[in-house]
Amino acid sequence: MTRNLVETKGLKKYFPVKAGAFGTTKDMVRAVDGVDIAIRKRETFALVGESGCGKTTLGRLILKLLEPSGGEVFFDGVNLQDLDRRKMRELRRDMQIIFQDPYASLDPRMRVGDIVAEPLKTHIKEQTRREREEEVAKLLEIVGLGRDAASKYPHQFSGGQRQRIGIARALALRPRFIVCDEAVSALDVSIQAQILNLLRDLQERFNLTLLFITHDLGVVRHLADRVGVMFLGKCVETGAVTEIFENPLHPYTRFLLSAVPVPDPHKRDREKILLKGDIPSPVDVPSGCRFHTRCPYAKGICRSQEPPLRSENSRSVACHFPLSGV
Repeated sequence: MTRNLVETKGLKKYFPVKAGAFGTTKDMVRAVDGVDIAIRKRETFALVGESGCGKTTLGRLILKLLEPSGGEVFFDGVNLQDLDRRKMRELRRDMQIIFQDPYASLDPRMRVGDIVAEPLKTHIKEQTRREREEEVAKLLEIVGLGRDAASKYPHQFSGGQRQRIGIARALALRPRFIVCDEAVSALDVSIQAQILNLLRDLQERFNLTLLFITHDLGVVRHLADRVGVMFLGKCVETGAVTEIFENPLHPYTRFLLSAVPVPDPHKRDREKILLKGDIPSPVDVPSGCRFHTRCPYAKGICRSQEPPLRSENSRSVACHFPLSGV
């Protein structure tokens, strides 16, 4: 059996840029442009990068909430492109998502009990109303909310509590894989720590595999086992969190790490990287390496040839001149 629960091969998603009175397609935004990643069973894989790099789009492609423009997604060895509507519906019990905004992701007109019960109503038809209510009560207790929360509305809860409601909804069908799309970025720092600890406990309790999408490298270091770094629709480096943080191979990864605040005043003498040059556009992608317009180590080949994602042991990097050799 494969050790990987989720794999993508050459995954792409292009969005048309329309213009004119007739909405003619003028260009394409290459949100995800040929991404290969593998997420192992029961691990937390973090996907990091700047806003607009394609992280959220990639997460939704994996869940098949968006149809890819090219490439393939495999879930436990099954190609999602081969599944019809009925089989995909059955598989969705194993795949869930926790959204970024706990205020917008919950219907304000529904009671919390009905919100959490919605997946159960959709997928477990044989369940009685009393069984469903008991299951909802258990889920609310698991995420740290009392049973009485079921009768209340979302506006009666704080942001952190609302995110716990979203987590309870995601757990309702006992999935194997959950995408956490910036699940703590809208919360206060102290509340973030509580939600992260909850996710870690739930992962151990239910043997979950997590894809954690974030721009916060501090969160990555606290929660993740492995990390993938995205830049302009491409995955430029993957590896174990400790390896990536201690020895980044791609210049862009080193830039991201240099921007992380250091709380210890005795360790603030590390190298600061200031990028120059133009910020590339996902509509007008640079030739060769997409990072070459800002990379301090770029050479001629970087401007003309796109580097492939090369793998060695547990590390992968898409760079002609990885930093260990600079």
